[in-house]
Amino acid sequence: MNPADEILDIVDEHDRVVAQSPRAEAYARGLRHRCVFVQARDAEGRLFVHRRTATKLVFPSLYDMFVGGVVGAGESYDEAALREAEEELGVRGLPQPVFLFKFLYDDGAGRSWWSAVYEVRCEPPVQPQAEEVQWHAFLPEEEVERRLGTWEWVPDGLAAYERLRAFRAAR
Repeated sequence: MNPADEILDIVDEHDRVVAQSPRAEAYARGLRHRCVFVQARDAEGRLFVHRRTATKLVFPSLYDMFVGGVVGAGESYDEAALREAEEELGVRGLPQPVFLFKFLYDDGAGRSWWSAVYEVRCEPPVQPQAEEVQWHAFLPEEEVERRLGTWEWVPDGLAAYERLRAFRAAR
């Protein structure tokens, strides 16, 4: 199926399903939907970082420190987190990603989605989807921090990363 045709649950400001819509229409009309963000780390604690392909519908060619994507209609956040992590990393048999928190992402320009943030341990080698990922590496967190100001990151992933740092600092 073409990703643009995937059916999504459309949700309100309280994350209650109010309608369903094809992904392309949800994006074009700025309809609020659901997404998952999964921070993958290897055994040494390094973060999986990748650069999106130029053909991505949203945020093409930008860097991201999460794998993830949209939650399909009728799919739970937990189901989507595991499915997306396995698809994007190109691995099978990952442990169920651990849910950390949820927030409403809103860029103020018509892009808004409920965002569930997870973490998972992933043992390389990974084989990311060539149609989604043009470059990838496992980087130490200090390296990711250094790159925050120099690489162009997906804005929703950056928002999730900032919230994840605050979440961890508060624990």
